[in-house]
Amino acid sequence: MSTVSSDPAAPAAPGRGPSRGSRPSRRTTSEPQLDPRTRARLERAVNVPRARFLLGLPVAAVLLVWSFVGAEFDFAKRGEGTVNMGDFLLRLFPPTWDRFGTIVELLVETLQMAIVGTVLGAVLSLVVAFGAASNIAPRWLYYPTRWVMNVIRSLPDLVFALMFVSAVGLGPFAGILAMTVGSIGSIGKVFAEAMEAVDDGPVTAVRAVGASRRQVVQYGVLPQAGPLLVSYTLLLFEGNVRGATILGMVGAGGIGLELTTAMRMYDYGHLSAIVICIIVLVTVIDQASAVIRRKIT
Repeated sequence: MSTVSSDPAAPAAPGRGPSRGSRPSRRTTSEPQLDPRTRARLERAVNVPRARFLLGLPVAAVLLVWSFVGAEFDFAKRGEGTVNMGDFLLRLFPPTWDRFGTIVELLVETLQMAIVGTVLGAVLSLVVAFGAASNIAPRWLYYPTRWVMNVIRSLPDLVFALMFVSAVGLGPFAGILAMTVGSIGSIGKVFAEAMEAVDDGPVTAVRAVGASRRQVVQYGVLPQAGPLLVSYTLLLFEGNVRGATILGMVGAGGIGLELTTAMRMYDYGHLSAIVICIIVLVTVIDQASAVIRRKIT
């Protein structure tokens, strides 16, 4: 007759669960240890340098006061201006829709200008960004490209619109050229910084297998920076839609000229209708761009 061992440490029979007296084994896990230099670097990233912060507060306060005085910012005048602005807004209502067809036609022209200007500006900005990214371009190309972008960015699109209106005449073509050139300075810099922010691992791996500079960009940089580039292009399009309404004020096409004419003629009802239509168009485009950005990111 066989006997069953009462030893709690005895192994359980095959096919049966663990005995009541047995205890499940505990797995010991050790937390990953950071290198002391890495830990110090991470801690410095979140620590606020108190001495510099306390020293910077009075400097910032003096700079702010100096700016208020130099800009002649007056709170009393701001209050008076608020009252005048309220009177101006009251004159805008009710809007008149007798020229709604003209407004829609000019809004369509504004949208077309923004689309063409965004496509041309994004393509040229991407080409220029390759020369302005420090991890891609050589030094002899990096610094001149950055300098050209700084020069373009220092001039507003309205100045470019005036230049192109003088060169090619009135119409939307001058506005498209102004938006295209202005995009190189603004969005080109953002494109370059997006390329510089990519992970160096894939770029180093592609270079290690003997890839050319073009292949490094194609397989190591663009796949990582692609979603950001698309998102920034959508932001550029939104800005161009709003900017096209301003460029029209100097004769560069779009609805801006009609807006300026309504203001000069004190046609507040027509002006209100134009403003409402612009707000609706910009809101629809902003919402559509936000949906696309959420999909790609």
